[in-house]
Amino acid sequence: MQKKLSPIIKPEDLTWLNFDEEIVIIDASAGSKSRYDEEHLAGAIFADVNEDLATVGDFAEGGRHPLPTPERFATVLQKLGITKHSHVIVYDDKNGGNAAARFWWMLRAIGHENVQVIDGGYQAAVKSGFPVTHKTEIPKSVDSYKADNWSLPLTDIDEVEKTSKSNESIVIDVRDANRYAGLTEPIDTIAGHIPGAINIPFTENLDNDGRFLAPEVLKEKYTSTLSAVKPENVIVHCGSGITACHTLLALDYAGLQIPKLYVGSWSEWSRNNKEMILKS
Repeated sequence: MQKKLSPIIKPEDLTWLNFDEEIVIIDASAGSKSRYDEEHLAGAIFADVNEDLATVGDFAEGGRHPLPTPERFATVLQKLGITKHSHVIVYDDKNGGNAAARFWWMLRAIGHENVQVIDGGYQAAVKSGFPVTHKTEIPKSVDSYKADNWSLPLTDIDEVEKTSKSNESIVIDVRDANRYAGLTEPIDTIAGHIPGAINIPFTENLDNDGRFLAPEVLKEKYTSTLSAVKPENVIVHCGSGITACHTLLALDYAGLQIPKLYVGSWSEWSRNNKEMILKS
């Protein structure tokens, strides 16, 4: 049986890759096209979180970063030169907290297993000696990528409302503690959190150097927290469905089941006259 590919690749291991094989490096630094134009990892192709990994719509119906259809995402993959045989390596400049983990989740959700996120992101790769460039990379011309459904678990605002107060479910809010507590809200119009949701900031998946904690450490951390409910009854959200994927990535890295993603997250919930905890 073939060993499952780790969802995380250490920057030190990048030099061991055989770039004669079908490897595609993706820069998914949210909102950082200008930084990409200035400097990026050699060979990396830029993916825009708003245009490539989300669709535009009413924030009250799907949040700030709704998922595109799988078919639309498939056209993005073709544009980026990705085929079903590609080994995709993705990074951002926020230790996976921007859009790298979202890109990873979306690929895994259409059945593409051969994808990894660079541990520590752009900064760690540069520190490890990976070459950088300002040259805009041109993707390879490839055939269309076929995808017609999201195979990883998703949930919506109605299910979250129904299950958030249930003892048989756990809703995890991965935003920072001050946003969860309603003390500050830099993006959405209302500060607070979903009733019944617990707060485990995604930054707690990382050590002081911005690297993911060891899989066994992550496994112990989340197993102790989630032991009271079945894995299929765990829901993870953030502000708009981006950084929630960081925790989904951490759970997969720990060898645990990937739980449900609530893509709409707080940006959708807070615009629908739902019950909210505004300050705690």
